[in-house]
Amino acid sequence: MSLPDVEGLRLLVLVGELGSLGKAATELGIAQPSASKRVAALERRLGLALIERTRSGSSLTADGQMVAASAQRVLDELTSLMAGVEAQRGALRATLRVAASMTVAEYLVPSWISELCNTHPHLRVGLQVTNSEHVPELLSDGVVDIGFIESPYVPRGLSSRTVATDRLIVVVPPAHPWARLRRPLIAAEIAAAPLVVRERGSGTRIALERALHRAGAREARPLLELGSAAAVRGAVIAGTGPAVVSELAVGADIASGRLTQVDVEGVELRRALRAVWPSGRSLVGPAADLLAVAARRQP
Repeated sequence: MSLPDVEGLRLLVLVGELGSLGKAATELGIAQPSASKRVAALERRLGLALIERTRSGSSLTADGQMVAASAQRVLDELTSLMAGVEAQRGALRATLRVAASMTVAEYLVPSWISELCNTHPHLRVGLQVTNSEHVPELLSDGVVDIGFIESPYVPRGLSSRTVATDRLIVVVPPAHPWARLRRPLIAAEIAAAPLVVRERGSGTRIALERALHRAGAREARPLLELGSAAAVRGAVIAGTGPAVVSELAVGADIASGRLTQVDVEGVELRRALRAVWPSGRSLVGPAADLLAVAARRQP
């Protein structure tokens, strides 16, 4: 037997309470002919006579009273279910948990979140700043709702959308010999130089190593490993050594003359910055809204 119509059960309960099919129909905001059809359909489905109609109104039969009592319990449970669902939806609308790789978190995510909060003034946002290698773990464990990475590939088990394009560039302090080169660097020179680099697992480090590999050069030689683009920038300005870093991190320094960009030939250092989330799951609520903001701002 198929399950009865919920609104038919609700109508039956109201008939018992109000003693009138017309009053029950008015309570539910439907026409009395529609109510009569709904009750008739419920009686056919259950195979029981549920309502007795008289000139003074309508009353429930003995079977109708039994069904109405059980229906009331079902309706109470459904009301409780929907209240819980609405509370959960409210919590999701009020909270957004984000993980982002260092470069994206430092130079892009703050403005995205600011725009989102302008339209969602009661939204609470938590941002975990980590490297690209750790973001998929946070997503799979359910710790965050959406992530942003700068890896040159999409990790298995994640859906993605490109939200920006970034370019890695070679930078040196103005006094460095590379600042006076009249020709572009090649991959072998970058690989052979003692560089200031990001830590392993960072999107910048992975992108650099893959770019050198594709260009036929060996892995870079780290002089100093640091945990953020800002730290790498500071080390280069201090004269520690050259670095390959996101242009997002050093654009102002190049414009002011604190750093010099060195041209490169034969090495593809452009990369995609991506939003990621678990495959098979649709983004909803603030997570979907944040993705829309990020995609809208894509150059």
